[in-house]
Amino acid sequence: MAAATGVSARPQGLWRFAALAAVYFGFIGYFNPYLPLWLKELGFGSLAIGGLTAVQSLTRVIAPYSWGWLSDHTGRRTLLMRWAASLGLASSLGLLWMPQWVPPSVSLVAVVLFLMFFNTSAMMPMAEAALAQRVSTSQGLDLARYGQVRVWGSVGFIVTVLVFGFVFERFGLAWFATGTVALLAALVAVCWRLPAGDEASAAGSPAPALAPVLSLPAVRWFFVSVFFMILAHVALYAFFSLYLDALGHSKRVVGMLWAVSVMVEIVWFLLQGRWLVRWPLSYWMVLVCGVAALRFGATAAFGTSLVVLVVAQLSHALTFATHHTVCMAFIHRHFGDRLRGRGQALYSVLGYGVPGVLGGVVGGALGDAWGWSSVFWAAALAAGLATLAAWRVAQIEG
Repeated sequence: MAAATGVSARPQGLWRFAALAAVYFGFIGYFNPYLPLWLKELGFGSLAIGGLTAVQSLTRVIAPYSWGWLSDHTGRRTLLMRWAASLGLASSLGLLWMPQWVPPSVSLVAVVLFLMFFNTSAMMPMAEAALAQRVSTSQGLDLARYGQVRVWGSVGFIVTVLVFGFVFERFGLAWFATGTVALLAALVAVCWRLPAGDEASAAGSPAPALAPVLSLPAVRWFFVSVFFMILAHVALYAFFSLYLDALGHSKRVVGMLWAVSVMVEIVWFLLQGRWLVRWPLSYWMVLVCGVAALRFGATAAFGTSLVVLVVAQLSHALTFATHHTVCMAFIHRHFGDRLRGRGQALYSVLGYGVPGVLGGVVGGALGDAWGWSSVFWAAALAAGLATLAAWRVAQIEG
């Protein structure tokens, strides 16, 4: 899998995709950390909060492929993103009425969250496909230009996490639902600014079948690797803070460690064009999965050591940022334009959907039975399996 180094012939309008990434991941940085706290304030118990926060992962199992199939068969990705954002905004209005229900209704909140995330969780696969179309060259994905756009998602995430953490600590969570609606309104506005003039044409020709691509051994092993790699990272996203708290680390240390991982991610996205061209991308896939196995093993074994934890968080530049870019380049190479929406959707489903649900359930059970360190030993094992699958991809592609 060769790296792309050429300059895109169609760089215009990329700032709009950067704005989309910033607002979308800013919304994720706002909603995901503070939803459980808002639900607790509404009076829900731990079991209900756990079930409601899992709704997003559930929608990632079914929604991305539905929208991806539609985008490939119509060729109208930008229009569909506008509709998805608008429907997500309309659904979120239901959150404004939640505080009025006494007692609050778990089923009603679940329906609102399902409808909202069914639409918003499908947006980034379509956005990635549209962005890849604009930053592609004859050699493949322009890695430097892609990183310069994608970095704004990380910026948006860390800004909203930090800013609203201060706001909610100072003023409480009474305006959480209003903030959700406001951010989704901003997302709708950004989507309506996206360029749509160079979308794939669906006129007169059916979209190609997906089966021939999925029959390729390299593609099958790629998705196996993706599944286990992101399953390993569920330990980080869902249980890292709980693990640190159980070991006695202060909340300030917890916040610092999260900030380290996001900051190094931002730096790598900006610089990755200089480094990723030095090896075939399939080799990078093997490397980053192997580093992830070491990262989670070290986190499990040396969780009381702040030095080890900082080094482990610094590796996020490889285990997340590099892995994500390599995956986008692989999908761009193997899934043609009228297949790319479904390729991105499969990445979302097999990466963030099924592993998110499975990792949350199994990780919680492991944590209850054997402590949180066992979750990270399991993550190290999953990353090891991802490394073996990535090695098969490298062997096949050379």
